Amino acid sequence: MKTLALLSGGKDSFLSAQIAMEQGYDVAAALTVIPEEFSLMFHYPNAAKAEMVASLLGVPWSTTSEDKFAETLEDYVKQGFKAITVGAIASEYQKTRVEKLCTKLGIMSYIPLWRKDQKFILKELQLRGIEAMIVSVSAEGFTENDLGRIIDEEYIEELEKKNSKYGINISGEGGEYETFVVSARGMGELDISDSRKIWEGSHGYLLLDNVVKK
Repeated sequence: MKTLALLSGGKDSFLSAQIAMEQGYDVAAALTVIPEEFSLMFHYPNAAKAEMVASLLGVPWSTTSEDKFAETLEDYVKQGFKAITVGAIASEYQKTRVEKLCTKLGIMSYIPLWRKDQKFILKELQLRGIEAMIVSVSAEGFTENDLGRIIDEEYIEELEKKNSKYGINISGEGGEYETFVVSARGMGELDISDSRKIWEGSHGYLLLDNVVKK
């Protein structure tokens, strides 16, 4: 089934696309929505750099704006795409919006991480050798020092401590943090030679200025 990966550049959309490939979906392209800041639906920081993450999947990449997402998806349907992968875990808003659009267009939405245990998802990254970097934080308990961290065993423990103290969602599904995939076992690695931190009181970004595939 010819499939489009909705790819933010982050861990959940990347993992969902990878799982889809393993399940026999023909993931033939990736689409990144370039949103406005603080979008409830799509990742904001570094979305324009998601082309490099798509290169790890080995598929062509394109972008659209949030207000033209439905129109762009319709164009893909006209090209023969029958399904779309989505990285939603717990957001009813994200899931419902995509499902309604898919129903309207007559295609399937594949959401393999939906309602999965959040720690299981983080552990799945470790098992698959997927390295995801923290590029945005916006919740109590996170500081500028979290920006640039890789989600590894040590950081998962830190996330669990933040969860116990502040009640955060350890997978970041509540918008607490956002990620950017920098490598995946057997699929390649990205080189980030230039980045800068922007901190704005209680939240901040790590903007990746130069990202290339090694």
